[in-house]
Amino acid sequence: MSKRSAQIGEQPGPGQPVHIGDRAADNLQFIRETMERSTSLTAVPGYGGMLMGMTAVVAAYIAAQQDHRIGWLRVWLLEACLAFAIGLLAMWQKSRIADTPLFSTPARKFAHDFAPPLIAGVAITLGLWRYEHYEMMAPVWMLCYGAAVVCAGDFSVRVVPVMGWIFIALGAAAFALPAAYSNWLMATSFGLTHIIFGAVIAKKYGG
Repeated sequence: MSKRSAQIGEQPGPGQPVHIGDRAADNLQFIRETMERSTSLTAVPGYGGMLMGMTAVVAAYIAAQQDHRIGWLRVWLLEACLAFAIGLLAMWQKSRIADTPLFSTPARKFAHDFAPPLIAGVAITLGLWRYEHYEMMAPVWMLCYGAAVVCAGDFSVRVVPVMGWIFIALGAAAFALPAAYSNWLMATSFGLTHIIFGAVIAKKYGG
């Protein structure tokens, strides 16, 4: 028996009574799913973003002290891993406090659009590392992260895509300015921008 036939077989036949409780449960489930699809992801962590910004400022200072470019790269890769862990834990904590599912439909859409630009950034970074074009990495990171935030921001609160466009603007500026400014621009984008927008999100959207 096919799945559709099985489903049809579960329906009451002509003339058979329909339980009000079953109908109400179906309607409630439909309304819940529709509301979940239409809402935005509010679990973007404000306080977590502020903490990510603070660690980025520290990383920019440490990176600026490195004598070798590979040391500079290691500092920022370590910061990327740390920021990812902070962001993930902060989202889980905010979802738990708000009693909302972390893997809701908006969250899955957010992750679906956030991942491709980041994966492209990783691939480009590997290529730049292979040919030792370290000076191009900071602009690429800002542009790819900004693109990820703008794309995923369609499924989140309004300020999120605005933050992404600031990253894109700073990434474009990094291409125009000498490479000596890369740590300053990284501190401004991943540091200061995260701190400011994290504070806005924390104040307006519950932490």
